[in-house]
Amino acid sequence: MRKIKQLITILIVILNINCSSNDTNEVGGPTPLPDPTDPTVLQSDAATISPADVEQNISGFGAATVFRLDSPLGASDMDKLFGTGQGQIGLSILRIRVATDDFARGIELEHAQLATARGAKIMATPWSPPAEMKTNSDLVSGSLKPESYEDFANYLNDFAAYMETNGAPLEAIGIQNEGDYQVSYESCDWTAAQVRDFVRDYGQLITNTKVISPESFQFRHEHTDLMLNDPQAVDNVDIVGGHIYGTQVQDYPYPLALEKEKELWMTEHYTTSDRSANLWPDALLVGKEIHNCMVVGQYSAYIWWYGKRYYGFIGDGEEGTGNGTVTKRGYVMSNFSKFIRPGYTRIDAEENPQTDVFVSAYSGEGKTVVVAINESAQNKEQQFVITGTNNTSVTPYITSATKNLEVQESVEIESSIDAFLYLLPPNSITTFVTD
Repeated sequence: MRKIKQLITILIVILNINCSSNDTNEVGGPTPLPDPTDPTVLQSDAATISPADVEQNISGFGAATVFRLDSPLGASDMDKLFGTGQGQIGLSILRIRVATDDFARGIELEHAQLATARGAKIMATPWSPPAEMKTNSDLVSGSLKPESYEDFANYLNDFAAYMETNGAPLEAIGIQNEGDYQVSYESCDWTAAQVRDFVRDYGQLITNTKVISPESFQFRHEHTDLMLNDPQAVDNVDIVGGHIYGTQVQDYPYPLALEKEKELWMTEHYTTSDRSANLWPDALLVGKEIHNCMVVGQYSAYIWWYGKRYYGFIGDGEEGTGNGTVTKRGYVMSNFSKFIRPGYTRIDAEENPQTDVFVSAYSGEGKTVVVAINESAQNKEQQFVITGTNNTSVTPYITSATKNLEVQESVEIESSIDAFLYLLPPNSITTFVTD
């Protein structure tokens, strides 16, 4: 589809050029060719956006607050993360932990209540079943005992009921965090066969919320393929979740999960914890990763690791970050999260219209949202064509080395070709929202 659109665009440009070269001006010379920066002329490298071509639903963008027992987040932190006002990021999903003790569970509940009050969805993930349900009677390592499968399913369902009773209902609950990765902290090991058997035989007992598959640390398909290929198990799971630590971009897609009509959620990752994480242009890598997850992986949700951390979306005072201050990474995330809300859809767009420029587009609430990333160190003039639009202008919001989601003057859409031109700043991310 995109190659056809490109070919059509190029043919139109060629026809315009041929027609122009056959005309003559008043003094007998050839009529000058159209100005390549003229917004009324369709350019060969235009990024065509097609609102009628829907790709996937968007469930939201989020971050986690798990294991913050000594320094829980307060109302001001949650305003920055989940608020949609000036200087706020606009996240729409909070990931919490299914804690096994009352103290930690209480903190997770407080975080969830604060996020819920700001309109966020809550998802929960267990790092380990209760120790008594495991083969080694320990929260670290070991496996879930087969005779405890039913108890664990009821345990997850009861946690969902507890959250709803306390005013923070879950959107979904996971079965296990990184069960395919052996570590020395709170964890539980799961084989693909155990995943299938548990979901097949007991997944239907989790009725108080949606069910997320075990979340592989590398979104490894072999961890959940058996589950998806089982006719009973597949009906007991709603969302296929996973992490992308060390995952190559070409491995983001999960065709089997999409074939089974399951949403894909990227439920944990951070690009680096180096000091450069929130320096520019390193922070722009977050935007490119989100772009790849949405466009290449066709994920419906993107959830960062810690929301509050020096390498997170608001700083915690370490590594030179201000405590509770929105970081550069946070502003990059807000180019997506503040404008692309739950219930929106991703729509077809020319992903890479010219070198170092990457485009994705979304639709919802009568608006078209276009996110353009310029990875080069130079300005890039880019034309955008929104097919069939009735809108007359777009408003740009830029995050760059010197700007933090700063609103710019609106740009008129040329009605004759449904297009607008814009000069993308070097190493920047720009969100365009139709009027």
